[in-house]
Amino acid sequence: MSEISHKLSFREKVAYSFGDFASSMFWKLFSMFLLFFYTDVFGISAAAVGTMFLVTRVWDALNDPIMGLVSDRTKSRWGKFRPYLLYVAIPFGIIGVLTFTTPDLSSDGKLIYAYITYSLMMMVYTAVNVPYGSLMAVMTNDSVERTSLASWRFIGAFSGGLFVTATANALVAYFSETTNQATGFQYTIAIYATVAAILFFLTFLWTRERLAPPKDESNSLKDDLKDLSKNTPWFIMLGANISILIFNSLRDGSILYYFKYYIKDQSLSFFGTKYELTSTVLSSVYMSVWLATNIVGVLLAKPIAARLGKKTTFSYAALLSAGLSFVFFLIPSDQIFLIFGLNVLIGITAGVILPLGWSMYADIADYSEWKTGRRATGLVFSSSSMSQKFGWTIGGAITGWLLAGFGFEPNVEQSQDALLGIRLMISVIAGLGALASFGFMRMYKLDEKFMADVKNELNER
Repeated sequence: MSEISHKLSFREKVAYSFGDFASSMFWKLFSMFLLFFYTDVFGISAAAVGTMFLVTRVWDALNDPIMGLVSDRTKSRWGKFRPYLLYVAIPFGIIGVLTFTTPDLSSDGKLIYAYITYSLMMMVYTAVNVPYGSLMAVMTNDSVERTSLASWRFIGAFSGGLFVTATANALVAYFSETTNQATGFQYTIAIYATVAAILFFLTFLWTRERLAPPKDESNSLKDDLKDLSKNTPWFIMLGANISILIFNSLRDGSILYYFKYYIKDQSLSFFGTKYELTSTVLSSVYMSVWLATNIVGVLLAKPIAARLGKKTTFSYAALLSAGLSFVFFLIPSDQIFLIFGLNVLIGITAGVILPLGWSMYADIADYSEWKTGRRATGLVFSSSSMSQKFGWTIGGAITGWLLAGFGFEPNVEQSQDALLGIRLMISVIAGLGALASFGFMRMYKLDEKFMADVKNELNER
């Protein structure tokens, strides 16, 4: 490890955030729109989609450590991780469009097509996102700069998601006017794919890798995996992140159903004027508020963590997210202002968590090097992507199965059981994921004092 604590320029931090803006546009498309697209547009059953999410995402999650190992062993004039931002950008965009394309096939043909395109999409997502996440740990070894970089990353992430939630429904409606909803989705995704490719290129151009592994480090796969198997903080963080992403996945995947079938169209009065708002408009505003308040949480993460520590901040933000989600279940459908107000509070507490997790993975990579004398940044950071996939997998599968289990049928009036299931998914069941994350973090030991000692010793080496 370099002895220099590199300070990063404003441009480089912004450029790094572009990478997650690009990735998160599609992440939000997958988490908020894809299940709805498959059931209500493409015509696949909710149970079949839930099973597909489980099968394809488990396979995809297993690809993440493989990609971490590959990127750790990559040698190029641009470094280990940056080349993937350059080479995968265009395939990422093309396959993204194909995933939201609806060929005229039989029911079985549609499901097979969904399996193939979605699996390919997740593979290219891994190929760009694991190296991108790992890049943070080799741009600087300064703990404060890493937290700042992680915050910028999530500003980019939530901004990308906000861009999608604010525009997707409107773009789909616009392109559907002269064709159909399926074509509307395809054209909309083509716009996002183009933006994503450009942003990946800019991240590649305006960032730099500075930290090299120890000179005497070997590249033994067996040793890398052995080191990881003994890294207790890695397992704890994996569990905490999987749990919080189950929370996010259940909330994201339930929103369109919650508004379309439970909230429905509403008449609201603002300053004496009455407005007729459709469920589509309400859901778009809700998703945008959710992501906008996530950004507020991201901005608060650094100053709060500087005062309380990363572990404490992460723990209690997760606990608050869980408690507020349990309360959300009690709100009746006509209390729109209360629904949106609680959404603001949950959004802020959930937003605080995410940059801290990424910053803590960088600490875990340092801890691994301190303990073993070997550094496997890509492998350690691949766990962050893997935890996203597993959390997303479990949350997405649960959402699809619960919809089917409670008797959901697309595009019809829902039964009371189906409405109960939709309400539980966005509140109580999601909240249990945040509560589990709190439990994992209580076991995490790498606090600020411990990591300061680790950094000092690594610098001395």
